Amino acid sequence: METLNRQRCTVLARSGMECHLLYYQIGTGKQNLMNNDIPVFVVSGDNELLNIVHSNQYDAIIIATDYHLLSKLRQSGYNGALIYEAQGFSTMEEAENTVTAAAPILYNCCNGVLVPTTSYLVELFTRLCPSLNLFSFPNVLDTSTIRYTANIPPSDPVVAWIGRLEPNKNWRHFLDISLLLRQQFPNLGLWMFYDDTLSQPDDRNQFEYLLSTHGLSNVVEKLNNIPHHKMPYYYSMIGDSGGFLLSTSLLEGFGYAVAEAMACRCPVISTDSHGVRILIRHNETGKFYVHGDLDQAAAEGAELITDHALREHIRQQGTDMVAGLLNADSYVHSFRSMLHSLGLAN
Repeated sequence: METLNRQRCTVLARSGMECHLLYYQIGTGKQNLMNNDIPVFVVSGDNELLNIVHSNQYDAIIIATDYHLLSKLRQSGYNGALIYEAQGFSTMEEAENTVTAAAPILYNCCNGVLVPTTSYLVELFTRLCPSLNLFSFPNVLDTSTIRYTANIPPSDPVVAWIGRLEPNKNWRHFLDISLLLRQQFPNLGLWMFYDDTLSQPDDRNQFEYLLSTHGLSNVVEKLNNIPHHKMPYYYSMIGDSGGFLLSTSLLEGFGYAVAEAMACRCPVISTDSHGVRILIRHNETGKFYVHGDLDQAAAEGAELITDHALREHIRQQGTDMVAGLLNADSYVHSFRSMLHSLGLAN
């Protein structure tokens, strides 16, 4: 959500909309907001939050995750547009349970629901909240800043992974697939980008244990909490090295890491985790492998490394796909259309 919030506030501000961000707590993602002009509030309680809302007299508020806040805002007298946003869930069961529990509050308090064009999210809200206004359009990627960057790549291909050390991101399969690939490419580089403040101690301990038992402790380069503005350089290096980004997620609402990599000419191999379906067409803009089929994942990776013509085709098509689908003008138009349909002037 931090990436999406920052990206959309930036492009909406360029079109004349004033946007503020509010969080219940701040984490290491704060570093990504330091060079932006977006006002960011961090509140410790309801009174502080409601004071900010009523002082600023917002025309519309988008609430992610905390659907109970919808009731609090209405009870406090806020009469502007309230939009509940769902960008994804860890499991299908969590998705079903959360939306079922939220539905009565959504019907009573909000003006609409916003989701990306991810099939399971659209189906879920259509089925469980059929009478609510449902808005669905692709997220935005600001390719004026997330784009290919000139670099000096490593001499050997690099396979990278980005995510939290938690079950849904499925980091264990990254290690398993990497072992298979290193049988063919012994000098293959392995880079893992993560924020260890977002993981549980058990996951971190298991991670270190499996690195040791796989013999990868001195092979995997652990890149912890890299500032977002530096990521295009890393994506570009990975792409130019002859490597790729490997996405092993079980379920995604929208794959920002996948989109960012593609924008920087870094090819992607991914599970079909729902949220990346709008981005990846197999052997055109990226590669899919069947979740759990580690041999297939390794075979797709080997082909991407060795078939230079296919690789360059995927790199170019992927970059073009992201630039067309997630461009700022389209997002601003869709966002303004959503507000207009809720009675807010453009």
